[in-house]
Amino acid sequence: MTQVLFIHGLWLHADSWSTWIDFFRSAGYDASAPGWPGDPDTVDEARANPESIADHGIDDVVDHYAKLIAELPAKPILIGHSFGGMIAQKLLGQDLAVAAVAIDAAQIKGVLPLPLSALRSTLPVFKNPANKHRAVSLTAEQFRYAFGNAVPPSESDELYEKWAIPAPGKPLFEAATANFDPHSPAAVNVRNEMRGPLLLIMGGKDHTVPEAVTRATLKQYRHSDAVTDILEFPDRAHSLTIDSGWRDVATASLDWLRKQGL
Repeated sequence: MTQVLFIHGLWLHADSWSTWIDFFRSAGYDASAPGWPGDPDTVDEARANPESIADHGIDDVVDHYAKLIAELPAKPILIGHSFGGMIAQKLLGQDLAVAAVAIDAAQIKGVLPLPLSALRSTLPVFKNPANKHRAVSLTAEQFRYAFGNAVPPSESDELYEKWAIPAPGKPLFEAATANFDPHSPAAVNVRNEMRGPLLLIMGGKDHTVPEAVTRATLKQYRHSDAVTDILEFPDRAHSLTIDSGWRDVATASLDWLRKQGL
């Protein structure tokens, strides 16, 4: 049975993948969503213990998932959202996965566009340099701008209450300086000709990872002949994996994987 690992991004708990796990299991996959290093088991625990989440950077997260993958009987499919999408791309570039779906993925090294909405979405972290070593929470209003701007405010608030947790600031600082750091952890092996197929999914109304970022990410792969596809959901924002329209995105991901023979 093909293994699928779901990788969450900043400000969402791994349990936010629960509907996707059920969906993929019903389609015949062995699906799971292990959290980031230091993630408590539940949303409530994560909110009560932000220090356990703090100060984990991109390399820490990549190494964490690489160790989990090493324990599997075969290379898995990776499906990641936001920074989880970046992590999935790094692992795919290292040939640790058979395929990856990166949904509204955080910018990798080489991506230049930095839209104002992305800056506003991440301002709660960047407003204080000390946040690099802390875990930072969003307010319900900040979450609505960064995640829930394409759904009714009541739905955004519900998603916030259900899934939002503090997030480490370190990955954001690392991504922000990626193009000035020759050894940036945000670098992905985009020239790997032998890697498995990659699907980039973007939400046309995403404030946190605007479509300009995803289109610029696609261009980073132009020197590789490995399959790299892109799919847009024009009316969706950063909450597209957890809001009431999640099934459309999950179905598109599943259909694409089947077209790849997976």
